[in-house]
Amino acid sequence: MKTVLITGGCGFIGSHFVREFLKKHPDFKLVNLDKLTYAGNPDNLKDVSKNSKYKFVKGDIADKKMVETVFKKFKPDFVVDFAAESHVDRSIHGYAKDFVDTNVYGVFNLLEAAKKFGVKKFVQISTDEVYGSLPLKSRTKFTERTRYNPRSPYSASKAAGDLLCHSYFITYNLPVVVTHSSNNYGSYQYPEKLIPFFALRALKGGPLPLYGDGKNIRDWLHVLDNVEAIEKVLFKGRPGEVYNVGGDNEVANIDIAKRILQILRKPDSLIKYVTDRPGHDRRYALDSSKIKKELGWKPRYDFDKMLKETVKWYRDNPDWVAGAIKRLKRVNPHIKIETVDVLTTGLSS
Repeated sequence: MKTVLITGGCGFIGSHFVREFLKKHPDFKLVNLDKLTYAGNPDNLKDVSKNSKYKFVKGDIADKKMVETVFKKFKPDFVVDFAAESHVDRSIHGYAKDFVDTNVYGVFNLLEAAKKFGVKKFVQISTDEVYGSLPLKSRTKFTERTRYNPRSPYSASKAAGDLLCHSYFITYNLPVVVTHSSNNYGSYQYPEKLIPFFALRALKGGPLPLYGDGKNIRDWLHVLDNVEAIEKVLFKGRPGEVYNVGGDNEVANIDIAKRILQILRKPDSLIKYVTDRPGHDRRYALDSSKIKKELGWKPRYDFDKMLKETVKWYRDNPDWVAGAIKRLKRVNPHIKIETVDVLTTGLSS
């Protein structure tokens, strides 16, 4: 029986991957290594916690000894690295070191262990933000050949991790594959992110703070579409390659806000324009033709339908939301960024 090591499996995308993988592959063992930061929530995987093929290990990928211990004990055949600090605002407002520790040094530790223990495939989960920003009125999209141009400490740290992966493939022939996905949405996403943030604010009748002119465009991808793409990359992706995973749903932030308000039957007057954040990228758009052609993947979920389901999920799961916020305050009581309590204050991400 083969073993897959998942890092950051208690987070948003990771938890969906764990759940779907266990359903589809009962002949695999799955080990989830997670530090359980504020965004790593064990409640996300309550339904699989007693599965005999699932094992949870609490640990930090930035801890080299911990990583080696896990590899030595479980001898994983495959690694999928979801573990990351991912909230752009936090990287800007004084916590950049956390991003370097996890997104750069943590990736280095995993690569070293994968090389030492002979992993058959290493999948690095990255972001479209490493490519930088596109003009609003352009039809250009990022391809896998687009030059990296990160514009925040977060995206720079992810770019560094990607380049480490590439170097280990070139230098050591380590079978590494990198995926760049566009903005994910769906259930179990931490409430600091744009869609749950706006949904929860609107449910409370509070203002929806929108950066700048609100015209920044993102390409939205349902989390289960991303999970399916990652699985295809894991089993069929060519080592040394990069695959873009986009949702083909370019929507401006102002329109996201308005759609959420419409779903919840709230007035547009709740939208409040606030000072733009430093280096705010204007537009992201991914060309996913490579993964579609090579691996037969394409997004299946309709954005409007799934946006409604996502907003309703946050409305119908107040206990999960309250628990997530309490977890943040318990795990990181020193954090004072305004996005901490989305129910009372904050800025959109």
